[in-house]
Amino acid sequence: MLVLLFRLLSFLPLPVLHAIGAALGWIVYLSSPRYRQRLKGNLAQAGFGEHLHAAVGEAGKSALELPFIWCASPDRVLNKVRIENWNVIDEALAAGNGIVFLTPHLGCFEVSAQIAAARMPLTVLYRPPKQAALKPLIEDARARHNLALAPANLAGVRSLFKVLKRNGAIGLLPDQVPQNGEGVWADFFGKPAYTMTLPGKLAQMTKATIVLAFAERLPRGRGYVLHLSSFALEENLSPEQQASAINGAMERLIAQCPSQYLWSYNHYKRPSGVAAPTAAADAGEKE
Repeated sequence: MLVLLFRLLSFLPLPVLHAIGAALGWIVYLSSPRYRQRLKGNLAQAGFGEHLHAAVGEAGKSALELPFIWCASPDRVLNKVRIENWNVIDEALAAGNGIVFLTPHLGCFEVSAQIAAARMPLTVLYRPPKQAALKPLIEDARARHNLALAPANLAGVRSLFKVLKRNGAIGLLPDQVPQNGEGVWADFFGKPAYTMTLPGKLAQMTKATIVLAFAERLPRGRGYVLHLSSFALEENLSPEQQASAINGAMERLIAQCPSQYLWSYNHYKRPSGVAAPTAAADAGEKE
């Protein structure tokens, strides 16, 4: 039923979907105290409180654009995106190493992978949905031409490593909270966040080039602009230092378009079994 609904919605023009989404964003914001508190709190923590009004509407747009991004024809989707700085990718390919695309929950992060996959094979890490009804929609819609999915488990990580060893390209959401044992505590806008260590490990082990990418949502449903930039980690950094450096890079990206970040995401949650950040720091000092 949900798949059918998304397919029907995908026939609507993007401006219509964004208009409905903006209204939906306000409905959810006004009707859910928990959602409202988290969105406002995260915006204030990052120092972007003045963007609250715009952020509420953009959050709704991010939900209602999914039928278009996932279910519309590839040509319709690709025609809505303008790419900036593709020379960053050309330079990375010329270097002869793999590419690690890092895309935060900023703008239309779902379309970023499709644009890259239209020009090269791409494997992206994803977390399978907990609800079985969502699995066909999310997996079938995301796995398009040249775009493969790797589940967020040991088998998926191994497949990412193999892709990079073949000088291929992979995509990660570095601000997604990992499971216990897969991250470290690192500041994100001045507050400890359990941050994945996978991007730094893969780049270090395979000498892959890191490329930062985010698709900015244009006003009135005009489409998107895919922004690309290179990013290099210093050598011999600890996992904590790598995570801090990547979080800093994400902060700088978000600062370019703060209203389009997914502030409702619980980025500061503590996964089950993970010690609190102060306890983790104390344990490190005793070793």
